[in-house]
Formats: sequence, C-alpha cells, structure tokens
Amino acid sequence: MLSVKDAQTIIFNLVQPLQHPQDTQVGDLSSINSILATPITSQLDFPHWDNSAMDGYAVRYADVETASSEQPVILEIVEEIPAGYQPQSTIQSGQTARIFTGAVMPKGADTVVMQEETRRDNNHVAILSAPKPQEFVRHQASYYQAGNQLLPTGIRLNAPEIAVLAAAQCPKISVYRKPKVAILSTGNELITPNQPLKPGQIVDSNQYALAALVRQMGAEPLVIGIIPDEKEALQQAIADSIANADIVLSSGGVSVGEYDYVEQIITLLKGKIHIRAVAMKPGKPLTFATFAHDKRSILYFGLPGNPVSALVTFWRFVQPAIAKFSGLADGWQPQFINAITTQELRGAGKRETYVWGKLSLVDGLYHFQVAGGGQSSGNLINLAQTNALAVIPVGEKAIAAGNGVKVLKIIS
Repeated sequence: MLSVKDAQTIIFNLVQPLQHPQDTQVGDLSSINSILATPITSQLDFPHWDNSAMDGYAVRYADVETASSEQPVILEIVEEIPAGYQPQSTIQSGQTARIFTGAVMPKGADTVVMQEETRRDNNHVAILSAPKPQEFVRHQASYYQAGNQLLPTGIRLNAPEIAVLAAAQCPKISVYRKPKVAILSTGNELITPNQPLKPGQIVDSNQYALAALVRQMGAEPLVIGIIPDEKEALQQAIADSIANADIVLSSGGVSVGEYDYVEQIITLLKGKIHIRAVAMKPGKPLTFATFAHDKRSILYFGLPGNPVSALVTFWRFVQPAIAKFSGLADGWQPQFINAITTQELRGAGKRETYVWGKLSLVDGLYHFQVAGGGQSSGNLINLAQTNALAVIPVGEKAIAAGNGVKVLKIIS
C-alpha cells in the first residue's frame, strides 16, 4: 500500500500533457475553459493612443501648475472631445479642450483636470486646483506594447482572457482539444435514477458526479453507463473505453471481493498497474494503470465504489491529472491552504485522513467546518455544498478545535 505522496508522484509523473499539433484545434471567442495552445501577440498597443481617464479638461500642465481656488487659471475652451472622436485642434497656451473618459488626448495637452476641480462659464473654464503633471492621462502602450507576448501558452481561457482576445482583435486562436474521459460504473446492484428501487439496489450517483466534475474541468465525458459484474461485459467496456478515450474512470470493482474484476481485466488487456491501494481514508482501494494504445498512453483510474470515496480520490488525484493532461502549464497541482478547524478532527492513524466540509474566510483567516452527519464514505448526503477536504497526516489521531490544519481546495 503506497503513501499518498508516493501515489501522487507516480500518477503525476506518468501524465503527459497534450502538446502535439494533432492535439490542437481552432478556437474562437466562445472557447471558454479551453487551454491556449500557442502564445498570443497583438499588433495593437494598449491603450491604442493617449486618452483621458476622467471627464474633465485637457490642458497644458505649464498653464495650470499654480492654479488654486483663490487664484484660478482661466482657459479658453476650443474643442469638445467625446469618446470615439478624433481631436481637430492643437492646444495652445491659454487653451483647453472639454474631454470625456476614454477620449483621445488632443495634441499640445499633457494633463487632464477633473471637472470637479473646475468652474465653467460659456466657452471659458476656471481651473480651481493644480493637478499633478500628466494626471488622468492613460499613455499609449503603457499597458501593453504591440509585438510583445500578450497571453502565454498553457493558460485556461476564462472571461478576462476572452475579453483580452476580443480587445486585441484575435477572434481565432489555437487551443488544445478537450481530453476525452470515459466513465463507467460497475456492479449488479446499481440502477439508474429513473428505475424503481428494489431491496438491495443502489442508485448509481457516481457516473453523474464524475461526469459533472469532468465537464467543470473543461474535458469531455464519455458516459458508458452501468456495467454488471460480469467479466466479459466489463472487459469489453474497458477495451472500448481505452480505444476511444484519453482517460478512463471506473468506479467499483477494485477491492478484493469475488466480483471485483478490474485488476484482472487490466492485466488481460496488457495494461500496466502502477497502484493497487493508497494509505488514505476514504479511498484506500484505488487502482491506477496505463495502457499503450495507438502511440498514446491511456490513463486508467479504478476508483472505489462508495460515493464519497470516489469523489475524494477524484479530487485528490484525478482532478490534477486531467488538468495537467489538458495542457495547463501551471496551477494544475493540488491546491492546499492553511486553515483553522472549528471542530475536532479525527484521523485514522496509519492512513492519511480526508475530512470533508466547508472552507470560509473569517477576518482574514480561513476556517474549516466539518460537514455534519458523520464522515461515512457511504454518506453522500452531507457531501452537498462541500468545498474543501481537511487533511489529517499519518500518525495523528486528532486535531483539536482551534488548531491549524492543511486543507485541500476542491472544485464543486
């Protein structure tokens, strides 16, 4: 049985990210959650030209550097410049232009006086306060200079990045394709949510939860469905999944029961098993294997069947593996933060223990609250609204309320 640290090292080292030309496709401004495959440059400066950051008056600083409410400087208004208008005048000494936020600065002017510091009288304005030199002027290329790298490869495209691409007039981009993740549940006891529930049966929630998590990560779930505990059927389902997906997730069938066939089938299909069990609670019966297929390495995760165990092992190992595989250059690693536990946390002693609950920020400090209703790996109900897992190290049986604890942030 491997430690969590050793299991993590094995898995992450075997994940090879998408990086070949055949793994890219043309994206556009709707490619939210995609990973950028090539760096972006723009031929535009940002700002495109010197412009005003305030509604006010464009002036020559030398004209107004001594202005005050007691001795205002009177300037002649020679032009009004709204946003989107090209100035026609050059500001001479003793002159100004009425200007609005975002409008192009006229030639000759180097400073903007905000309108609250002025008093207008027809075509003249009194400057009542001396501005700072170049105040409220956004200079051309001060944010970004044309020709430099604007966005690096390997980043996830969220709303801010999409906005930057639009502003830079880059409507077509190269992104990595979405990883394909096959998901199957094993067990004769499983039924779908729309089937009547009979004694001894269990509604399969794992495939729906795992598919949702895969979608949240920007990958494409291939939902295979429920596979009975029949060796031939399971072997065919796994073989088909390997042929069509980059990553395969099965839940159940990885323990030591008479109907747990996953490891046998992996061997029959010439897969290499790297992990059979991990010293963690919940999530001990975790199988990780790789398959060589069509010049690619297919990742196989055999997750526990218990709903909480399946999700905890996904968050701990599969989530970062998918993120790295998708081409994400940085930030794919598990994200741990330090928090204060509001209740006593109980550990498993010989295994690294994961306690699910809620993380919140209180007066600048993170606090962790255990989910109510017990920490049974079969209790899916109190997993709702969970956003973090507190980690109790091997050898620790308890962490008292008010003490610090390492917490894994999860997607939810």
